[in-house]
Amino acid sequence: MAQSGRIGFRISDAPPRPDRKLVNQFRDTATANLADAMGRFHFMDPGIQSRTGFRLCGVAVTVMTRPADNLMVHKAIEIARAADVIVVNTGGNTNSAVFGELMGHSAVAIGLGGLVVDGAVRDVEALRALKFPAFSRTVSAGGCDKDGPGEINVPIVCGDIVVMPGDIVVGDAEGVVVIPQPDAQEVLSLVTALKTRETKRIEEIAAGKIFKSEIDDTLRSKGVL
Repeated sequence: MAQSGRIGFRISDAPPRPDRKLVNQFRDTATANLADAMGRFHFMDPGIQSRTGFRLCGVAVTVMTRPADNLMVHKAIEIARAADVIVVNTGGNTNSAVFGELMGHSAVAIGLGGLVVDGAVRDVEALRALKFPAFSRTVSAGGCDKDGPGEINVPIVCGDIVVMPGDIVVGDAEGVVVIPQPDAQEVLSLVTALKTRETKRIEEIAAGKIFKSEIDDTLRSKGVL
């Protein structure tokens, strides 16, 4: 992978990207279903919340910043492709917003798919008016420097899980999940099967089979019944 700069202050080329059609098949899938399909792993902790009420689904462009600095977030928006999702590790800073209204206008102008920040954003009413999907740990009026250092398209941690550049990121009202790119096709098959089972169970409930026999089977196996 080609890089410019030096360790701690560099930009790496994006890895080979998943097929756009494959990514789009996750667009309307609930994050809860995706987390279940991945063994109840690969979901961000509940501190990462939607701030504007819009779903996101796209390919991760990862950013590691110095606390209270967003130089590399600006650059990531510039080099991202339409529908990409910028995912940011702020080094634990939750007081200094790395993204706000002006950056939101730039993001919308290029068709960016959304933003996930393990840190702060601001101007959420303006971002909501722009219909821009933004997820963050906090909201804060505080701003940032634009000096660096930082890195783009490197492995990061966001919401207590690892995010690799090129992973598929899906966010909704219940949180954010990250689908590792090498596993995307398998996860799609697993979540499709899961949704089929859930549809069948809903039909059973509607037909009068309200309670699952497996619950009593498990209780019997444990000597409760």
